[in-house]
Amino acid sequence: MSAQIEKIALFIDGANLYATAKSLGFDIDYKRLLREFQSRGYLVRAFYYTAVIEDQEYSSIRPLIDWLDYNGYTVVTKATKEFVDQTGRRKVKGNMDIELAVDAMELAPFIDQMVLFSGDGDFRSLVEAVQRRGVRVVVVSTISTQPPMVADELRRQADQFVDIMELQSKIGRDPTERPIREPREAREPREPRHTPQFLQRSPTAQRVEVEDEFEDE
Repeated sequence: MSAQIEKIALFIDGANLYATAKSLGFDIDYKRLLREFQSRGYLVRAFYYTAVIEDQEYSSIRPLIDWLDYNGYTVVTKATKEFVDQTGRRKVKGNMDIELAVDAMELAPFIDQMVLFSGDGDFRSLVEAVQRRGVRVVVVSTISTQPPMVADELRRQADQFVDIMELQSKIGRDPTERPIREPREAREPREPRHTPQFLQRSPTAQRVEVEDEFEDE
């Protein structure tokens, strides 16, 4: 009798993963990342979460978002909110924690392993809740920086912690290669995908927004 293939889902906190990889001096090759985890089991879904500034004529993250959406990732975005604090400084707020948590809880009954690419300690309670549903949780971040990019409480709660430095040879981009920036007209139309009912979103659904603050330098 053959061993059962493990069902895996990836949950990528885009801003956190970017900051982690940048602090270690390498770029993520998202095509290689997808292939790596497809080789480890049945990849049910690969989510990528990021906030975007809607009113910018050009955002450096948009080519990446567009490419991910056409190449096997489920991209979840939300517009950032700008405000002026009490000192008169302009700030931008954008956080995807609630969206990621909702998706993880909805998908938990259908997977065996959750791989969380984030070091944010706010996810500790989510990891614990997903574990109670029988899902094994792997947290990917790093302790190779000073201070470490992963919160100690999140690392201790995970079933397994993987330092992203251990994956660099498998998911890092070759420095000599150009980043993926495919022009829209060069892509073939993507076939419509059936979205399971538990992942369907009502266009009028209200989502709770809990946001971090990023100072505009």
